Amino acid sequence: MKNVAAPSGGPVTSSVAGVPASADLSTRDRVTQLLLERGATTAAQLGSALGLSPAAIRRHLDAMLADGDVVAREQAVRGSRGRGRPAKVFLLTDAARVRCGTHHYDNMATAALRWIARSGGARAVEAFAAEQVAALENRCRSAMEDAGDSPLARAEALADALTAEGYAANASTIASGGQLCQHHCPVAHVAAEFPQLCEAETAVISRLVGTHVQRLATIAHGDGVCTTHIPAQPRAQSGNTVTTVRTDK
Repeated sequence: MKNVAAPSGGPVTSSVAGVPASADLSTRDRVTQLLLERGATTAAQLGSALGLSPAAIRRHLDAMLADGDVVAREQAVRGSRGRGRPAKVFLLTDAARVRCGTHHYDNMATAALRWIARSGGARAVEAFAAEQVAALENRCRSAMEDAGDSPLARAEALADALTAEGYAANASTIASGGQLCQHHCPVAHVAAEFPQLCEAETAVISRLVGTHVQRLATIAHGDGVCTTHIPAQPRAQSGNTVTTVRTDK
């Protein structure tokens, strides 16, 4: 945040919001954490979660916009839309995600995968991606031992396991089944060039919940959240079949 020296030795304030920088820090961190966990969120939702007035949350968001920590977009509305402009949603920028501890060693990882692709082709990249998520799958499977057989119950247990791994995940029940959302991806920049990483992760989710799944959105593709749909009544299939489908193109 850009600061300016206050006159007469007073507190340092934000050049955007006029809020004491020391007092602002903890609230700004809480806003950042909420955006990391929830993805695209409106100012009203942030204010409600933090117990802040609309004016107060707007001051913090204006400061974060000015510093390049968040971007604002119009909220996507599915189906018929009422009168008036849609509400704005706020998302963390890539730079802000980096400061949250994400995307470490991206350049080296991308360079390594490019070398693998040149040397061994697409199959080699797929094999590498599968091996990388194997350890994660084993840890999550161990954490889900008592989840039972229901795909939706297993999705909830998987969300807890993924959150413990740093993915800020949650699961919810929707009309057509269940939905697993991951609000943080530690390899999003690399996966943007090598979608095999997302495909390997989707295969892991399918095996762990015990049914085929549909990947609807990914952070690597530019979405605010990685979203995986778990159908309510999966087809009877031999083995585990993974369907990777985007509905937002």
